[in-house]
Amino acid sequence: MKSLQARVTLVAGLVLLVFVMLTSVALERAFQAAVRAAREERLLGQIYLLMAAADSGDDALTLPPDLAEARLRLPGSGLYGQVSDAAGVPIWRSASALGQAVPFATGLAPGERRFAAAQDEAGRAYFVQGYGVTWTIGPTPRGYTFSVAEDLSEYRRELDRFRASLAHWLGGMAVLLLAALLVALRWGLAPLRRVADEVAAVEAGTQDRLRGLYPRELRALTDNLNALLAHESARQTRLGNALADLAHSLKTPLAVLRGALAQARTQGPGEAGEWAQQSAEQLKRMEEIVAYQLERARTRPVATLSPPVPVAPVVARLCASLAKLHAQRRVQVRLDLEPGLAFRGVEGDLLEVLGNLLDNAYKWCRAQIVIGGRREGATLLLWVEDDGPGIPAARAREVMERGARADLSTPGQGIGLAVVREICRAYGGDLAIGSGSLGGALVRVRLPV
Repeated sequence: MKSLQARVTLVAGLVLLVFVMLTSVALERAFQAAVRAAREERLLGQIYLLMAAADSGDDALTLPPDLAEARLRLPGSGLYGQVSDAAGVPIWRSASALGQAVPFATGLAPGERRFAAAQDEAGRAYFVQGYGVTWTIGPTPRGYTFSVAEDLSEYRRELDRFRASLAHWLGGMAVLLLAALLVALRWGLAPLRRVADEVAAVEAGTQDRLRGLYPRELRALTDNLNALLAHESARQTRLGNALADLAHSLKTPLAVLRGALAQARTQGPGEAGEWAQQSAEQLKRMEEIVAYQLERARTRPVATLSPPVPVAPVVARLCASLAKLHAQRRVQVRLDLEPGLAFRGVEGDLLEVLGNLLDNAYKWCRAQIVIGGRREGATLLLWVEDDGPGIPAARAREVMERGARADLSTPGQGIGLAVVREICRAYGGDLAIGSGSLGGALVRVRLPV
């Protein structure tokens, strides 16, 4: 059975059926005991009436022919009476007992009372009440047993009427309870249906997460689903960004290779060794970039326990590559790095951060670039400053978004600063853009150490 509602309904129906059956049995037993007790008390009352009507005559116990209970005077009425002596010999029988083999009680000791169901020789059942007494007639006390019997036919008809009434009311109550249970079940499972509808909406692409307010029991499920959806969305975004970042990161090495190739074509065979060295260096750099971006596409490692990466050699490598790319511009680069400055993290992240900042500085500067860095407590502060046109303060936040560019006339994809900001945030740092002393842009990066 694949339906949760059908399962719960079936179980609830079975439980309700068992409950109704047990309730029916319990009520019937209780009613039967109450009716039996009432019959016992009523028959005992009839014995007391017989005892009140009895009189001791001429050396014998007599009862008047006209008794107060009319049923005792009517043959076959269903109520029968008898008085027997100590030997069990009947000394009086009611007119209703004529021709009936009623199993009256006999031989009871004085004060003894007995109530039981009994059958006659024909199998007809009776309730029989007996009471033993001592009656003084003259100087001699004598023992007698007063006994009254009642046919069980009326008792059984009363039980049958009760069973029919009980089946009617319990059946109706069971139907109402089942209907109420179905309504409650539908209301209780409504959050699950909403979850299914929202999951279908996510699959259809009309929404990106589960937005409903759900009960505490389902909140762990919906929160985990939302976390899974957010993780998948972030992974897809990282994959898309990684492709763009890869293309952007390979741009500089490819430009250096193109420049070296053009230079080699204009020079003699003696310059082939230098060109080969430059090509090998840039190809190695491209391999490192591809491996780094592929790893970054899978996850964002924050290697705070990694060995420290010296900053100065990384800056030197990047400046050497960019100087060859922009050799015709004769850019002056001044270093203001604190000795022994190191970055604790993945070397590829540091290359990516400084590479993007220096690439932008070389692209936008007129003739000067300053690269600085120092340690401030538990923070590594790096900055790159140029003497270019700068970035207006109103656009500082905008240019850090993917695809945003300060000048559309300048070649580029507009993702360099966005990549730097993502890396800084991954490490718990930040990126800030302002104006420097050279008159151009001043970009500061803060990273924990």
